[in-house]
Amino acid sequence: MTAPMLAVFKLASCDGCQLTLLDCEDELLALAGQVEIAHFLEASSNTRPGPYDLTLVEGSITTSADAEHIRKIRAQSRFLVTIGACATAGGIQALRNFADVEEFRRTVYARPDYIDTLATSTPVSAHVDVDFELRGCPIDRGQLLEVITAFLTGRKPDVPNHSVCFECKRRGTVCVTVAHGTPCLGPVTHAGCGAICPAYGRGCYGCFGPSGSVNLPALIPLLHRDGMDDRDTERFLHTFNAATFAEIEEKM
Repeated sequence: MTAPMLAVFKLASCDGCQLTLLDCEDELLALAGQVEIAHFLEASSNTRPGPYDLTLVEGSITTSADAEHIRKIRAQSRFLVTIGACATAGGIQALRNFADVEEFRRTVYARPDYIDTLATSTPVSAHVDVDFELRGCPIDRGQLLEVITAFLTGRKPDVPNHSVCFECKRRGTVCVTVAHGTPCLGPVTHAGCGAICPAYGRGCYGCFGPSGSVNLPALIPLLHRDGMDDRDTERFLHTFNAATFAEIEEKM
């Protein structure tokens, strides 16, 4: 019986989510024994053409070449899973969506006419159908292994859609907002990180993006109470998942 073929592709990103897969170490060795890793340039220059049973894509769409590339990837993938904030929300580079990208090009590059880029940074799902989105900047290795295993065995991934607050309670972490008045995005942020930041006394800054149920109108007054003005609040929300939190703000 032929082993399932796994492919990993990169678009506009920092490679951190691909490194999370490499950091799986022993688990990755076990996985490699069950699948054929047909395309993963972060790990090997040896590649095989598709079609692929499962494709993981890191990175956002920031150029016309990216847009064309993701359509080709989708066409040769049975299942396509996007991994990380860039691929699922446009990433921190989506801050360009709120400014003039032409001004950025003129400011940063000596020859801006050499730079071919889109005015926006968008998630993969804005261009092709996606079978699952795995959040995080970077993603969590446990969740990644769960998603890969689920798709290869034909079941739905068991990745909860609740907020970071659940994880704080699960690990017995005292709420930094209630106890210390620390601004925190935990109530509106997707779980998956293990509530690392609150465990070390700092507020969550939303690297896993919005959770399944987001109530920004209730959270923003708490941020103001804890010393953040409107500009501070906007900057707090506009980081790794700026575009998705902005979409929620527009609906308020």
